[in-house]
Order: sequence, then C-alpha cells, then structure tokens
Amino acid sequence: MSQDNFSTNCRNCNEEMQIKVMACPRCSLRLEGDITLPRLARLAPEDRNFIELFVLSGGSLKEVGKIMDISYPTVRGRLDKVIKALKHLDKEVEKKRLEVLAKLKSNEISTEDALKTLNNL
Repeated sequence: MSQDNFSTNCRNCNEEMQIKVMACPRCSLRLEGDITLPRLARLAPEDRNFIELFVLSGGSLKEVGKIMDISYPTVRGRLDKVIKALKHLDKEVEKKRLEVLAKLKSNEISTEDALKTLNNL
C-alpha cells in the first residue's frame, strides 16, 4: 500500500487550502470556481491510509491489527479517531451553511450566490 502524504492544509500557515481550478491534461477542459474535496479526501493522510487499509482488510479490525502489528484496542482507537474527524467535518460544513444563510438574510449575498455556495459545500 502506498503512503498518501497529500494534505489539504497550507504547509505555511495551516489554513485549509482551496481548489479553484481543475483541468483535463488531454483536452484542456477547465473547471474553475470553488471546488470542494470529498470528505474522505479532507482527512489527514494517516487517517486516509488507515481507512484504505481497513477497507482492503475487508473491514476487519483484527486483520488491520495484524498488518500494523498493533493490538485490537489500539486499532479500535484509531477507527474512533477517524469517526470523530469525519463528524468534525460535518460540523464544519453545518457552520459554513449557517454563515451563508446569515449572509443571505442580511442581504450581504444574493440568493443565486447563496445557492451556488450551498451546493458546493
């Protein structure tokens, strides 16, 4: 299994990075705007590696423990950590939704901009 070291946080200030452009290397099609990564991609690299190993092990925590040479309780703790991180991502999205709705209510943004932003969350 290859090591995944991609981070969504800035290596300089630790702020979450934003994707603004995606491009096809073959035909040069470009998508520009606020592009949101899927939730699993926003996890820390070690959490993504753990989830990949967990899935490849058929969801067996016992098998993950064997491969990583760690105890079952330690593996279970790692899984609980990933679950907590995913729930935190949910809370961040909910917080952003509320911020968009507050801006809409105070006429800081248009309905179209609010819909566009909410659809990208």
